[in-house]
Amino acid sequence: MGISQELLRAVADSVAATTGGGRAAGLRAQFPGVMLTECSEDDVPARVKPVLETPAHAYFLVTGANGHCLAFTGDFDAAMGIVVAERADED
Repeated sequence: MGISQELLRAVADSVAATTGGGRAAGLRAQFPGVMLTECSEDDVPARVKPVLETPAHAYFLVTGANGHCLAFTGDFDAAMGIVVAERADED
């Protein structure tokens, strides 16, 4: 399938326009056919680098190309989903 940089940017723009968590269902409705999930940035292994960063969120791509498990990827062409990771407030 692949995720384009334009689609990723559109998702990020939509996230920026909404407030609070629990926006994954709305994103799925807005971007049908794209696997979208939300988590905390702390839930993503530190070794995985985001493909897009904003002050409030980090965006990661996932693939299921091996047919078994989902895995993080930096390859837009192999990606089938987007993880929206909310950044923790640094107090």
